Amino acid sequence: MDKVELMMKSMQKAFYHSSDFTIRQIDWRNRSSAILCFYASLVDAKEVQKILDTIYARLDTDKPFWSETLVSTIEHFSLPQAVERICKGETLLVLPDTGEMLSLTILNKVNRNPDEPNNEHILRGSHEGLIENLDTNLALLRKRINNPALVVKSFRLGKETNTRAYYLYMDGVIKPETLQELEKRLHAINIDYFYSIGQLNDVLEDSVLSPFPQVLNTERPDRVVANLVEGKVVVMTDTTPTALIAPVTFFSYYQSPDDYNARVLVGSFYRMVRLLSFISAVFLPAFYIAVISFHFEILPLELSNQVKGDVNQIPYRPLIEALILEIIMELIRESSIRLPQSVGQTIGIVGGLVIGDAIVSAGLVSNLMVIVVALTAISSYVVPSMELNTTIRLLRFPFMVLASLFGFFGIVIGVVILLIHLINLSSLKQPYFAPIIPFQPKEAYKVFIRSPYIKPTVQVTSFSPPKDDRVKNGDTP
Repeated sequence: MDKVELMMKSMQKAFYHSSDFTIRQIDWRNRSSAILCFYASLVDAKEVQKILDTIYARLDTDKPFWSETLVSTIEHFSLPQAVERICKGETLLVLPDTGEMLSLTILNKVNRNPDEPNNEHILRGSHEGLIENLDTNLALLRKRINNPALVVKSFRLGKETNTRAYYLYMDGVIKPETLQELEKRLHAINIDYFYSIGQLNDVLEDSVLSPFPQVLNTERPDRVVANLVEGKVVVMTDTTPTALIAPVTFFSYYQSPDDYNARVLVGSFYRMVRLLSFISAVFLPAFYIAVISFHFEILPLELSNQVKGDVNQIPYRPLIEALILEIIMELIRESSIRLPQSVGQTIGIVGGLVIGDAIVSAGLVSNLMVIVVALTAISSYVVPSMELNTTIRLLRFPFMVLASLFGFFGIVIGVVILLIHLINLSSLKQPYFAPIIPFQPKEAYKVFIRSPYIKPTVQVTSFSPPKDDRVKNGDTP
């Protein structure tokens, strides 16, 4: 068995004889042979053939068969290096006689268009979205930030999967300690297989068991840019369109690009509506249970008589009544998400109407409870962030239990515990409840008001990065 056959067998063994691993012995000059190998699933075979025709044409001249270009390199052959390059999607041409290895980047990438993400619709502004390709995503960001201060650093995730990932930041704007904390966490990642953005999300969060998200997820390039120029860092991978942004505050999840594309008064109004929706989404069912169970006297006499007539027909406590409706709402929501879009919308509407009417007619819940749960559901869907939306839906259950046990006093206990948790929470070691605690008077009003762009001030942030006159105006959508 000659040297070429031995090398081919060793390479086939290294790739576990996979069906899509292509390896061929081709003729070379002076009656010698070369080895061509690549993954057929990652490489355009027609382009490979064009390269081979070019090489054969050069072999008939006195020129070298190839030279290094932007898409090719020539180096000494080593099996581990060859395996790594082929797994990246490159094509290898190996010369066993000389020990040379020509690697060619001829990728057959299949990517979708950067359309607007389905879970982050806006009325005005850019309708582009990130996709599952880092080069395209970086192009969308570079198009918006024409500045070399946008720094991109690469790293790998998973010893076996070897997934490409990047983190981005604006040099001179980001706080050095924030960047150091991020790099320390990324370097500490020690996993064999990376397959979900949730794995990276857990690494970046300060408190994984907290119900509140500490990393902002987005698929919008304009939202990524707005956070970059405010001194935050962005992490992206090559397998998902989701960008992870940190550090963030609780109020970051209530800001939307629509706030900044609309007029000041309109943007400010809807931002305050979203913040008020947090109160109604978390506390409205608990308030109803507390009133019915302990504090009936606070209701006006006419309303009290009406409510008593409805509640007396229910065979169990208000907590059970609320739990039944809340669980039904969660089931309808989950089913509408998992089913195809056209069917899911029908299930959501028809299921809500039919089940709501039937359960009231059966005397299992009161009409007022249906109204309370419906308002709660609508309030929770106002949040622009899906992560915080899930948190709100979970938080209402412990508050309902506390209200059922202790009435308004139980709600107050829950609020105190919630505030203590938010005050002690952090995102990349930065305060999560800023600028309320620690209180920053000059920044606190921007939680509720979308400030106009016309004021010529330096870009501000809750985390007070080093001032840089290159970055101007506004706060983050």
